[in-house]
Amino acid sequence: MITHSEGRNPLLRLLLVAFGAVLTHGYHLGTDDAAIYVPAVKKAFDPRLYPFGADFFEHHGRLSIFSWLVAQTAKLGHVPVDFALFFWHIIGIFLTMLAAWRLATLCFETNRARWCAVLLVAAVLTVPVAGTALVIMDPYLTARSLSTPASMLAIASFLAKQKKATVAWLVLTALVHPQNAAYVAAFCGMLALPLRWLAVSESMPAFALVADRLPTGFDFQPSRGTYHDVLYMRTFFFAQLWQWYEWLGVVAPMLILVWFSRLSARGTLPAFRQVSRALIPFGLLITIAFLTLCSTPRLESFIRLQPMRGFLLVYILFFVLLGGLIGEYILKDRVWLWIALFLPLASSMFLVQRSAYDHSSHIEWPWAQPKNQWVEAFRWIRFNTPKDAVFALDPKYITLPAVDQHGFRAIAERSALSDYYKDSGAVSLFPELADEWGDEQKAQQGWPTFTVTDFQRLAQQYPVTWVVVRQPATPGLKCPYSNQAVSVCQTPAVGLSN
Repeated sequence: MITHSEGRNPLLRLLLVAFGAVLTHGYHLGTDDAAIYVPAVKKAFDPRLYPFGADFFEHHGRLSIFSWLVAQTAKLGHVPVDFALFFWHIIGIFLTMLAAWRLATLCFETNRARWCAVLLVAAVLTVPVAGTALVIMDPYLTARSLSTPASMLAIASFLAKQKKATVAWLVLTALVHPQNAAYVAAFCGMLALPLRWLAVSESMPAFALVADRLPTGFDFQPSRGTYHDVLYMRTFFFAQLWQWYEWLGVVAPMLILVWFSRLSARGTLPAFRQVSRALIPFGLLITIAFLTLCSTPRLESFIRLQPMRGFLLVYILFFVLLGGLIGEYILKDRVWLWIALFLPLASSMFLVQRSAYDHSSHIEWPWAQPKNQWVEAFRWIRFNTPKDAVFALDPKYITLPAVDQHGFRAIAERSALSDYYKDSGAVSLFPELADEWGDEQKAQQGWPTFTVTDFQRLAQQYPVTWVVVRQPATPGLKCPYSNQAVSVCQTPAVGLSN
């Protein structure tokens, strides 16, 4: 089954592994962080969308070519944006498998080790990364879906001493996700310490792109007011708010990497020890940076740089190294052991993802009717309300179990007043949004008990023309659409005409 040498091109098998990863981990349009990324894509595709409140997602979009790239794919392919998003999700996972294979070929001699590395990465894509609020690869499309494989390919090119390819992949990473590019550049610096072959002048374009695209407005003053409250909503920003098991997610892989770095393991190539050794100072450096930023309120404006997100790189490289050793030393050519490892592992990850999106299909195909009733209502809004309509809905709606974290703007393609959780994430990175977010949150305070009078007041403060309310609908509202979960209603001041 797994031999020491294979002349056949692995691309087809890597594509099959990528499809297997999608079947295992699922796909969900516009959920969680994609609630910020997808509206930016859709506005790049159709600038008439989101005439109100676009700043809460466009600030992210301006840092990256991600929105433009996906929108151009939809335009050139003459397909709906939802299809382009799904296409790039598949491409992102395939490129991740390809990058894992490339790294594994540099670290291991045998194909059984290489394929085990790839399969392990595929199986653990939705594993949480310590306490960073990240997983290795989301079951939805964001800029990280493309920057992660680009980062891996930059490191693989560096290890292979392909200077131009290294810089090219690093620049591409910076264009898609500048923060990830900074981590990759730092890690390549760790790798280069004993080699010193990558000239500083060659990496300057990537560093310049990163510096040009990172958020600005840092100072050495404690955060205040609304922005202070928003920062502390995100416990993963602060070391003192982490739980013990989150720190275990930092310490455990680092200790195992120390062991890896001292191994003279059969079937490994020099890059295996080089990577494992470089990951140790890299992980320590970003951990020290994190602890330093959390040490005094005067550094709170720098906390949004989130240095611990560099552990995304640590985790994915760690699983490549771990998978290769498992394939070489444990699984070998025994088929039953491969099945005994990967079938339960993939099944467990499948069940975890099913429970996380309990009210939705495991794979939300872009051409299929939604199972989730909130999504069904959002789609009705997309096709039955004006593009310039402005909506209001429970600012904490995205945490309701029945919503399964689906973002309103991403699905409905309509403007909305800010929500409490995802839009505050944008505020945490871009403090200039804090006042507007705070004002809109005050206007929506007490939403679950809103009456017609409250909706009229809201429509006087903001250009709100429609509301989405949970069942039973608020008495006195005229609601053209209802299902068992929600009603879509026009504000009293507008009437029923479009």
